[in-house]
Amino acid sequence: MAVTAADVKKLREITGAGMMACKKALGATDGDMDKAVDYLREQGLAGAEKKAGRIAAEGVSFTKISDDKKSGVVVEVNAETDFVAKNEKFQTYVYEVCDQALKSDAADIDAFLAEKWNLDPSRTVAEQLSEEISIIGENMHIRRFKKLTEENGFVEGYIHAGGRIGVILQVKSDVVNDAVHEMAKNIAMQIAALNPKYTSRKEVDQAFLDSETEILTAAAKNEKPDAPEKVLAGMVQGRLNKELKEICLLDQVYVKAEDGKQSVQKYVESVAKAQNANIELVTFARFETGEGLEKKNEDFAAEVAAAVKN
Repeated sequence: MAVTAADVKKLREITGAGMMACKKALGATDGDMDKAVDYLREQGLAGAEKKAGRIAAEGVSFTKISDDKKSGVVVEVNAETDFVAKNEKFQTYVYEVCDQALKSDAADIDAFLAEKWNLDPSRTVAEQLSEEISIIGENMHIRRFKKLTEENGFVEGYIHAGGRIGVILQVKSDVVNDAVHEMAKNIAMQIAALNPKYTSRKEVDQAFLDSETEILTAAAKNEKPDAPEKVLAGMVQGRLNKELKEICLLDQVYVKAEDGKQSVQKYVESVAKAQNANIELVTFARFETGEGLEKKNEDFAAEVAAAVKN
């Protein structure tokens, strides 16, 4: 019986095992789904079978920087409970995933999961994840990763609140010393705290600017219907600038500014001048653990009642 991609996908969803392992199991059992599940269980690769449907929205976002500081990754791995997320074994595994991602050339999460696990090439990353689920006893999910590389400078990393937020920052600089690294660390902390969407205004999509301008113009006309076009245009531009200062990193007020007014751009320029350097913040990645994921509704009383019934 021919094994279809849909069959492989279904078996992966049931067991949490890797794609190649599922394909092999279906081939060995002539496409019988139940027998394929048993096959994987016998191989120790289906420990996630009963856990695959559980919501995994807790976890950590960790970063790892290469020894030469030229590359860095941020990785989010989810678990079901905060208790497991704080577990040393879970966190050790996440750091191993970070190390894998740092050495990976995978373009997306599916390609990453299909890679050979560096610590045991007889398994894929997905198969190792399934093994970890079996050991730790909760559903887990490697949700996403982002890798940045800068040959003419460095990549800085920052982990906030034990992994609640992970940030990597790509910095181009012809001078790399303690002062420049301290600047990058401060800005990575700023990114964690204020959650900018863009590095600079040049990254902002024109469609977004057009849409916001249209909305702000309509609002301004409603507020001051008799105002001249020049006045309305000034109102719109002022409000748009205020919004861009919130979402663009370089426009944000630097959180450690003594006068409460200095922008991140001015802070970078001041460090560059003091160090006689040319410094550019190229881009960044910020992962906040669980953002956009459905959280499990914890009802301990109901859980106990259900357990008693069973």
